[in-house]
Amino acid sequence: MRALTDLGRPVEGVLWMLATTLAFVGVNGIVRHLGTDLPAAQSAFLRFAFGLVFLAPALLSMRQTRLPEGIWPLFLWRGALHVAAVIFWFWAMARVPVAEMAAIGFLNPVIVLVIAGLLLGEGLGKGRVVSVLVALLGALVVLRPGLREVSPGHVSQLAATVCFAVSYIFAKRLSGMAPPSVVVGILSVTVAAGLLPIALWVWEPVSGVQLAWLAAVAALATVGHYTMTRAFRAAPLAVTQPVIFLQILWATLLGAMVFGEAVDGYVILGGALIVAAVSLNTWAEARKGRIPPQPEP
Repeated sequence: MRALTDLGRPVEGVLWMLATTLAFVGVNGIVRHLGTDLPAAQSAFLRFAFGLVFLAPALLSMRQTRLPEGIWPLFLWRGALHVAAVIFWFWAMARVPVAEMAAIGFLNPVIVLVIAGLLLGEGLGKGRVVSVLVALLGALVVLRPGLREVSPGHVSQLAATVCFAVSYIFAKRLSGMAPPSVVVGILSVTVAAGLLPIALWVWEPVSGVQLAWLAAVAALATVGHYTMTRAFRAAPLAVTQPVIFLQILWATLLGAMVFGEAVDGYVILGGALIVAAVSLNTWAEARKGRIPPQPEP
């Protein structure tokens, strides 16, 4: 990992991360537009099925990759967690304002910090504790329990965020055992396979327009992962991480202009606190030469 003082190509990194925020907000907007016409598991399966089409060349190229013994249980556990996460996410996305979904989703790396610190022996130093507390404050500002109803959609998004965070822990372990392309490819296959029986159980007739929208979701998600990778290669996380806050601004504009959702200053403030906490931890981890967890889109 590059030193904190080595900014690489900061303008390029920021531009790639800017493209990432737009791609992921596009994903959120399309799923919000599709609403509740299709069951969450069916929508999630179709999204990953289209994703497999986009990843087909990479999947074919990795057939000859030799994998170490004992790796498949880790792949399967991660796949199961992702199946739960995407079902929770798709269900919540149809019911929760776009900006609130984005803000809550930023808790992902904070949950990873807590799990890694308490269960994986990485410890919770002063910096991590401060980051976690600031992020929790931000979450309270977004949700405001006691001052308004915390809906089942909010709970579902929180559950999705936790599942994505635990999935990241498995990904971190797998990254030391297999190439990144293999880790991503097998995740797509296991998630699609895990979603298939659930999707068939709740299957509803799907139109060509809905299929086209879900294909667009898969394409935008693929583009978002690619642009995020390019951003990380161009500049250190300390440079690119704060740009993620723009995702909340785009989500707020999208919700207001397309879906008629009220602009909630508390959501923007809470999201800013969460992103600030993640950025603070990113800067601290970079100083120590470590790669901190990133949000899972």
